Amino acid sequence: MKIHFIGIGGIGISGLAKYMRFSGHDVSGSDMKETHITQRLRDRGITVFIGHDAANIPEGCELVIHSAIIRPTNSEIVEAHRRGIEVLHRRDALLRILSEKKVYAVCGAHGKSTTTAILAAIMDGSAIIGAESKGFGSNVRYDGSTDVMLFEADESDGSFLNSNPYCSIVTNAEPEHMEYYNYNIDEFHSAYKRFIEMGSVRVINAEDPFMATLTCDALRLYPSTDITNITYTLIDDEPYTRFHLKGFGEFEVWGFGEHIAMDAALAIMAAAQTMSIASIRVRLLNFRGIKKRFDVIFKGSDRVIIDDYAHHPTEIKATMQSLKTYTELKGFERIVAIWQPHKYSRTIDNLDAFALCFEGCDTLIILPVWAASEEPREIDFEGRFGRYNLIMADKLHREGDTIQVIVADEVVKTYDKNVIVGFGAGDLTYQLRGTK
Repeated sequence: MKIHFIGIGGIGISGLAKYMRFSGHDVSGSDMKETHITQRLRDRGITVFIGHDAANIPEGCELVIHSAIIRPTNSEIVEAHRRGIEVLHRRDALLRILSEKKVYAVCGAHGKSTTTAILAAIMDGSAIIGAESKGFGSNVRYDGSTDVMLFEADESDGSFLNSNPYCSIVTNAEPEHMEYYNYNIDEFHSAYKRFIEMGSVRVINAEDPFMATLTCDALRLYPSTDITNITYTLIDDEPYTRFHLKGFGEFEVWGFGEHIAMDAALAIMAAAQTMSIASIRVRLLNFRGIKKRFDVIFKGSDRVIIDDYAHHPTEIKATMQSLKTYTELKGFERIVAIWQPHKYSRTIDNLDAFALCFEGCDTLIILPVWAASEEPREIDFEGRFGRYNLIMADKLHREGDTIQVIVADEVVKTYDKNVIVGFGAGDLTYQLRGTK
């Protein structure tokens, strides 16, 4: 088929586009700006247009798939309807793409990308992840020899219910993206329950408050008692966690923290249904982390720069705990935290928790909100975060191996020592890396 993707530069939609290209389809797409993702798509033979225009849809196109933020008034959507081309939301396209796959679907407010990437390191099969795995340098791996699909399922728009799970894996069910669920907790929990029950095999974190209430058959992980003897070590400045998993033995996995051990444990339990523990233990070492998750982008004797995708208070708090361990093992003294709030709605809904989750940092730099198409709203950052050593900045600039903080086009501070970490899901990653 000829398939055109609108919003192809997004991490989720780009994964589907690459997978369909690997599957033998003729793929094109469009996005509003050039990024490393659009360039990677071109490297794989996919035509990418920058800017939305009716002329972007190729002759003979049979299907148009669009991301969640694309509106019905988009010129390419309008043109597709005019030409009688089938148009599908990414959520609905999953029903078709995954319908005949043996899907190991991983869902949860936190940890789903990491858990999916760990599972992909352990198991053979195709994989579509909402982040780039360092193990294979992409968010997609194609394996045409098997129908197994290792898939990161997204609850933010209900699309996890269209993922056709053979194995439902849930890291947690903390309320998030509540605007999609009409701020109705029962509607939110009902969707999670449906997702879990769709799986023939179910692997859940049974200490999550909602997961603990479920009575369906499932493989249940109780992290506080099933995961023991956790220790941390640095290997070439990269973080590793060693732990014992009840009934399975000792393991070592890239990353720091109890949350990493839990993500690995869920993946181990899912893989153990078809693989030997000895093989799982060896393959787990193939996991090298994922881009923008405790991603050490520079390491030196006196400073380390880390890029982290955390953009929810629970995620930031977990990463801050890992940073404290990392700082102690490196012999550093200070943590400089840089936060780019993601969406006005998310920031306001979780403002109390955000105000507490940066405990342990010596300086907190807050960048302008990454709006993600939302209308601006007033947020009193100075008042709510004044308890920290706070700098309100306009942007960052990477100069060599240092980070410069810019306010009104002037450099107000340069950081070249200790642990410097950026938190956010917007363009902060490019500012930290000095790339577009």
